[in-house]
Amino acid sequence: MLKILVRLYLVIIVAYAGALLLIPDAIVGAFHERFMAYNLDQAKGVQSLIVRQFHQAPREQWPSVEQDLAAAFAPLQVQLLRMDAADLAPQERARLEHGLYAVRIADWGYYETVLAPLDKDWLVRLHSPPDPLDINVLSWGVTVLIGAAMLGCLLLWVWPHWRDLERLKETARRLGRGEMAERTQISPRSNIGELAGVFDTMAGDLERQVNQQRELLNAVSHELRTPLTRLDFGLVLLFDEVPPASRKRLLELVGHVRELDELVLELLSYSRLENADQVRERVEVSLLELVDSVLGSFAEELDGRGIRWEVRADDKLPRFVLDPRLTARAVQNLVRNAMRYCDESLLLRLKLEADGACLLTVEDDGIGIPPEERERIFQPFYRLDRSRDRSTGGFGLGLAISRRAIEGQGGTLTVAQSSLGGAQFRIRLPAG
Repeated sequence: MLKILVRLYLVIIVAYAGALLLIPDAIVGAFHERFMAYNLDQAKGVQSLIVRQFHQAPREQWPSVEQDLAAAFAPLQVQLLRMDAADLAPQERARLEHGLYAVRIADWGYYETVLAPLDKDWLVRLHSPPDPLDINVLSWGVTVLIGAAMLGCLLLWVWPHWRDLERLKETARRLGRGEMAERTQISPRSNIGELAGVFDTMAGDLERQVNQQRELLNAVSHELRTPLTRLDFGLVLLFDEVPPASRKRLLELVGHVRELDELVLELLSYSRLENADQVRERVEVSLLELVDSVLGSFAEELDGRGIRWEVRADDKLPRFVLDPRLTARAVQNLVRNAMRYCDESLLLRLKLEADGACLLTVEDDGIGIPPEERERIFQPFYRLDRSRDRSTGGFGLGLAISRRAIEGQGGTLTVAQSSLGGAQFRIRLPAG
């Protein structure tokens, strides 16, 4: 908002300065004859007195009269000039030859110089010199004060807009964090009252739709789990009662049921993380110990598949305040994803960055992820073409859950090319 105020003020000041420079000249140019006539009327009294002083003295005394008048009219300049040495414009010369006065107009339409003929050879020139420095400073001071007054008025006018727009921005930020009940509370009499009303209406509709979607997802997920559990239990009980030839098919059915149950659990997890900021914990933990505990749950499988895995960490890595449950869930999903696609090696690194943040990377030596797919893989239910098979590709929710879990703590989760040849998932957790 401060940028808007500064820009608006600069535009006003530039427009004001441009108007001061251009508009007076344009007006004087458009009404030149009227300004000339006005200034001639204004100057004729003074010039008549000056001319009379010269005519009352012989010509040989005119230099002395010039000195006396110059002293009397100072700081105005009174000067006796010959016609041929006065650098006259054609229009001025014509008027003087007919016995008329001539004026030269300065800024703002005021006369600067008045020329009056004494005879066919001589004229008297009354000239107004430039203002002294202190008067110029005072004039500029008046201009600066006018600009300051304009700024003050602009601040008084902008402040209610600023306040209400900041409130609108904060409301939008809180809605983005999942605080769906937040409203602007801006008065309808505000200059942006109509906009705030439309925004609050939109927020209400959004809250209602999100709540309905959330309630539907939770209800469906919970209601599905009960029959799935019963079905799983019933199929297991039937195992000893069916002929041996049918047991393989029965085990496949049990596997499908448990896969569906796992999907329901994933959906519930993703739904709960929709507003992770409200459900997260803040605990000071050692990231190295957290990573070791996560890898410990995969150690048997990693060793059984002959995968070489390694953890590299900076020395004296500090403890971080974070949600250990959400962070561990994100790391588990990344490790599980790396295990699916790696060939022989899996590497985790913990590095402390210059700003105090921690960078945790999970890398593998698989075929990697194409650059054009690197953002899409974090979308729910999105799977790469090579992972369409559920046995390797899962449900397409693991990476979406990981990103939501990390972003709910103020961190980021991105993917890049690993030095091992495969994918490198990068978790950046801020300090504090």
